[in-house]
Amino acid sequence: MMSTPYIVNEIYDIIQKSTAFTLTLEALLALGVIWIVFYKRNGKRSKKLSDSEKIELIRSWVPEPLVEEVPDDHPGLHTHLVQGKVGKTINIDGKQCLNMASHNYLGLVEDDKIQQEAIKSLRKYGVGSCGPRGFYGTVDVHLVLEERLAKFLEVEEAVVYSYAFSTIASAIPAYSKRDDIIYVDEYANFSIQMGLKASRSRIVYYKHNNMAHLEKLLLEQAAEDEQNPRKAARTRRFLVAEAIYMNTGNMCPLPKLVQLRNRFKLRMFLDESISFGVLGKTGRGLIEHFDIDKTEVDLRSAGLEWAAGTIGGFCAGSSFIVEHQRLSGLGYCFSASLPPLLAQAAISTLDRFESDPEIFLELRKCCKKISQMLSSLTEFSSSGNMLSPVKHLYMRNKKTYRGFESKLLNEISLECINNGLAIITAKYLEDLEQHCPRPSIRITVNRLLTNKDIDDAFRILQQASEKVLSDWKTKMYGTEFSEDKTDGNEIDDSSENDK
Repeated sequence: MMSTPYIVNEIYDIIQKSTAFTLTLEALLALGVIWIVFYKRNGKRSKKLSDSEKIELIRSWVPEPLVEEVPDDHPGLHTHLVQGKVGKTINIDGKQCLNMASHNYLGLVEDDKIQQEAIKSLRKYGVGSCGPRGFYGTVDVHLVLEERLAKFLEVEEAVVYSYAFSTIASAIPAYSKRDDIIYVDEYANFSIQMGLKASRSRIVYYKHNNMAHLEKLLLEQAAEDEQNPRKAARTRRFLVAEAIYMNTGNMCPLPKLVQLRNRFKLRMFLDESISFGVLGKTGRGLIEHFDIDKTEVDLRSAGLEWAAGTIGGFCAGSSFIVEHQRLSGLGYCFSASLPPLLAQAAISTLDRFESDPEIFLELRKCCKKISQMLSSLTEFSSSGNMLSPVKHLYMRNKKTYRGFESKLLNEISLECINNGLAIITAKYLEDLEQHCPRPSIRITVNRLLTNKDIDDAFRILQQASEKVLSDWKTKMYGTEFSEDKTDGNEIDDSSENDK
């Protein structure tokens, strides 16, 4: 046991060797400990309430609501009941409507042969294993589907995910990590944005389909790399694009992207969710449409929930690249595998692609017909490539507030549904979207639409938009709302150019 003189000498020696700053800091810490120990323990105690005071306090207490008050016009309070099969027509609230809202581009949801094959698979395998692919979730139809996809796309290998959203959202962070750089279009869809966030990489957004802006950003990064070559050597660079952008319906300029990829040595991911089963002579997507070498795109992904008419998604490319996802693709490793009946439906869809390529030509004819009809809408401007099955309609006279413009579009959508046309407004998570697009009505094309169907749809849409805007103007400038003319929702009469 140390003696008291020894301890005193040690303390004196420490004080002699310490700086004034260190001594001050230690003194403040010591005072803080003393204050916590003594003041908190012996400090002023709260007043003890009597029984009558407790009863009165409980009686006057009003709990905060678990959910904030919802306005009467909130869309969640006015839901629609959809019954039956969601095909070319759809039953909404007991009314049969022409369906231009769901992404059944080729009309394969109504294909009897595909349905029967899926039912056979259901009777053979059951609903599913409820387990991930790497454990006990892999069934032989999963392996057959991956082999068929690779053969159809003419690549070495494909990997199947159980959910379209998780496909690209898992693929991006499987390769790009912290300190890497990803260049991406500002209007990339939400699943891509979630993949970017999960990667923790440095994200650089370029203006929508603006190759000059992308080139400018790449040149700036190249100049920065020259200043720090050691860091540049450790940094990987990725380019992510959608073949057809869900948020605008526009087609990406793939040939120019490939040129920039080669010039600046980028790794390229292409999401072909909308273009798969739509573009190209045989439905193989944008790469076939532009006749570009498949090796120019390192990894391509697509959802099976659009033209293919089933559920799930896939990534395809070289074995060296794709195989990596089986160990690091979070949606593949930890999600329950795709139910066998849905995998079989995808296989049957590929059979249809290969045996009946005329369906792609029929779809493109419908897309062109609808694109030509868009100019007849007097209250809307539009965006969307002529061959795209996704089009967006914007109010031609742009409104002051986003919320007010959304309200007008919702009213037009509801009026269309009441008159036999199912269309919806594009929905966005405004608080989470990096570059939230302007409010719009998103219409989709179905191969089974006839010329009469298209004419009827545009007639209903034109009449609905005229009625809603006429009613709004009456309310706004009439006697009913005469006191609210300065609420900031006035119409801007300057027409906006078509997107």
